Amino acid sequence: MCRGQVQGDNVGPLGTLNTIMSSITTSVIDVPTRRTMERTCDDLAVAVLVAVSLIASFTFKDYGLGWDDYTHAEYADLLLKMYGSGFHNVDALSFANLYMYGGGFDMAAALLHKIVPLELFETRRLLGAIVGVIGLGVTWRLGRRVGGPIAGLATVLLLALCPTFYGHMFMNPKDAPFAVAMIVLMLGLVRLAQEYPSPSPRTILIIGIGAGLSIGCRILGGLSLIYAVVGFAPLLMDDVRSQGAREAARRFARVLYMLLPGLIFGYLIMGLVWPWSIMEPANPLRALTYFSHFFEKPWKEMFDGALVSVPDMPWSYLPTLFALQLPEVMLALVVGGIAITLMALPRQKMMPRQKTILLMLTLAATLPLMIAMVKRPALYNGIRHFIFVVPPMAVLGGFAFARLMDWLRVNHRGAQAAAVAVFSFGLMLPAAEMIRLHPYQYTHFNYVAGTVRYADNFFMLDYWGLALKQASDALREEIDTRQEHAPQGRKWKVAVCGPQRPAQVALGPDFTIGWDSQSADFAMTLSEFYCKGLTAPVIAEIKRDDVVFARVYDIRGRSISSLLAIPAP
Repeated sequence: MCRGQVQGDNVGPLGTLNTIMSSITTSVIDVPTRRTMERTCDDLAVAVLVAVSLIASFTFKDYGLGWDDYTHAEYADLLLKMYGSGFHNVDALSFANLYMYGGGFDMAAALLHKIVPLELFETRRLLGAIVGVIGLGVTWRLGRRVGGPIAGLATVLLLALCPTFYGHMFMNPKDAPFAVAMIVLMLGLVRLAQEYPSPSPRTILIIGIGAGLSIGCRILGGLSLIYAVVGFAPLLMDDVRSQGAREAARRFARVLYMLLPGLIFGYLIMGLVWPWSIMEPANPLRALTYFSHFFEKPWKEMFDGALVSVPDMPWSYLPTLFALQLPEVMLALVVGGIAITLMALPRQKMMPRQKTILLMLTLAATLPLMIAMVKRPALYNGIRHFIFVVPPMAVLGGFAFARLMDWLRVNHRGAQAAAVAVFSFGLMLPAAEMIRLHPYQYTHFNYVAGTVRYADNFFMLDYWGLALKQASDALREEIDTRQEHAPQGRKWKVAVCGPQRPAQVALGPDFTIGWDSQSADFAMTLSEFYCKGLTAPVIAEIKRDDVVFARVYDIRGRSISSLLAIPAP
């Protein structure tokens, strides 16, 4: 298998995964003499990236629009008008509350739309896939740098087969690009720890790009400063012991001086993608203050079987959802990686650089969650706002797997095959779910949670309304099959319980949409707690794993007072 042989009956994504995992077993246990383990693992990691790229290129059009897409597209147009007018048109600097976010992804999508033969929202999905694959590549390189080639391969497999990350990379215009920017910055910080006190120009550049893009996406990127300050403590303390306080301070000041060009470059990048942030020096702090308090009218969401107002979510919200939505194998290895970090910190034999690297990764994977558990801000839409902790989790998991294989090689060599088999099986579980749920991978719940079949009664699934795309396609196909035409002098009317503008884009110009169900011909509803189940003929059901994600009803001649199942809070 390491020589690239593929079994004839291994076809499709699961077959590809079987081939890759068989190759891991061979590379770990019996490395071919003509190729080193390093080369084999790197080739397999590249194969994973190529496979994800190919799958994404064929499927990106399947992902519907969410609540935010249309507004983000408008924000992009305003930003481009601002730059095109030489800052005479500054409507972008007061648009909704998006001016407090960076618009780099939105502008890139709008510019890409001008040169590719795709519709605007298809272009946004394509760019999301591209950014996601870049994130996979950067995370692989980080995992490899931290723990070697096996760790790198395990890292990219864990992240690529994490349904939450994979699903969000297509359709989340804020949180997924932010996650990629943060892992770029983490790569720069890890390189800095390895090269300290003489960072290379490339490391300085990576830190600048990562800092500029991450803070330019969301002000929450400033958390990286905490990762660096706390994480570098072991390395700096060792420097004081070995070099003396004065020399250690001099070396530290020299590193800061060397980083200055990269940080200036990062500031310029931040200003480019988030122009409001540099209009006044205090604007980033204003954004931090703004987002530290809930800024919308509260609503309720389903959590653990109960309707809870989003500002009142319990401290257990995030740990519960992470435990139930991440793949089991990833959770187990992340716990192992955190345990390795905690055991390594007090050990004298562990190199300070390695302690710093592991501490930074552990902080990146856990600190945002701990802060949220203590501060208890408004929480909603599952874990989408915290997708940025998943890549460092994957790196910790990959590192833990590599350490396990090293330990088994020395102590129980015969058990390596069993460990790889368990790892492979652990990856196949989310892979199967990703195939079954497509294109709603972001709704994934693991087998501990009972998959989406059980979770449907207790948690939000398609909270972004992606299923309205497939529901709209089904409605148009049904109308064409019946050879029906809209009533004389008007378009078809569709009452929608869910995001309105995405439904309009998906349905096209022959339909008008709205909330009013009294005069509508059809009703389209998400299968969420706030949408009624209607007593009307069902035209189409969008289902995955026996769970209904959306329905389309024929309500002509029926009196439907409302599509909402609960009163507004």
